[in-house]
Amino acid sequence: MQSVPKGQGEAAKSLGMTPTQTMRYVIFPQAFRYILPPLGNEFITILKDTSLVAVIGFEELFRQGQLMVATTYRAFEIYTAVAIIYLILTLLSSLVYLVG
Repeated sequence: MQSVPKGQGEAAKSLGMTPTQTMRYVIFPQAFRYILPPLGNEFITILKDTSLVAVIGFEELFRQGQLMVATTYRAFEIYTAVAIIYLILTLLSSLVYLVG
């Protein structure tokens, strides 16, 4: 949004637009044009990285879960915990890429 010149907002204000109208009809459409290419790049990067993490991390985590099931015979609880851990890892890695 900072890439849109300040004059655009000032022009909208001089036309009598409210701040909400200015954002909706003037600033956001112009900013969206600048946002799209980097957003696409981030999506591709996250998609590639999560598949890599799935190949490396999921096998290790899932294997540990299998070993625990073999000793405790509590498959539902262990596989649920493994799924939750994997979900947390995926969400954290996605958050790091979105923030960073």
